[in-house]
Amino acid sequence: MPGRSTGARCEECGRLDRAHSVAADTIADDPRPYHVYLAWFGPGMVKVGITAEERGSARLLEQGAVCFSWLGLGPLMAARRTEELLRAALQVPDRIPYAQKRAVRSRLPASEAERAAEIEALHARAVGLAQWPESLARKPCEVVDHAGVFGLDGLPGAGGAVSELVAGGGVRGELLAAAGPDLHLAAGREVVVLDTRLMPGWEIVPGVGEDGCTFPVREFGEAAGISVQDGLF
Repeated sequence: MPGRSTGARCEECGRLDRAHSVAADTIADDPRPYHVYLAWFGPGMVKVGITAEERGSARLLEQGAVCFSWLGLGPLMAARRTEELLRAALQVPDRIPYAQKRAVRSRLPASEAERAAEIEALHARAVGLAQWPESLARKPCEVVDHAGVFGLDGLPGAGGAVSELVAGGGVRGELLAAAGPDLHLAAGREVVVLDTRLMPGWEIVPGVGEDGCTFPVREFGEAAGISVQDGLF
């Protein structure tokens, strides 16, 4: 498997896995009800998505959503149409790259009200769309904040993220925050982010010696190809 793979599968197995995936639109007859949600990861970074009602907020925690609100509930295809409606009518993306999420976590607004503002404004616009599917019930805007759960309050800025694991390499330091798959670690003189999706298949052993990171690290910033939206509207 490639050193930078985050899927824990080889390319062929990854294709087979997506052949039976709701996310890839290959299962259209799933009878379970689905939530449509709005998730916020930082200023100008709101996405729309869907998740099975039975999963609760697990999907939002997995993605590292700083805060979120349900938008609607109904059959899978109605949820999909609503997701597409928001992309077309309001230019709301259905994906925020992890590189962008990581780069802004230490610069988030301090109050829950400030963090919730973009979701509240977008929710009001979304439920008023004329093309809303009849079979999807609108849900009230009730923003749930995960900053405390993830440990983001007072989080120092990270210099970059581990790009891949290599034999003989390691990272040792203090865990500062855990958001989705990402661990923010004070490793010696720098803070680095370790994506735990890189770890399957590797033997993890206790670190020895001084704190630090000897894995390859990709620095944050424009040089790394990271750009953050100025706003949604």
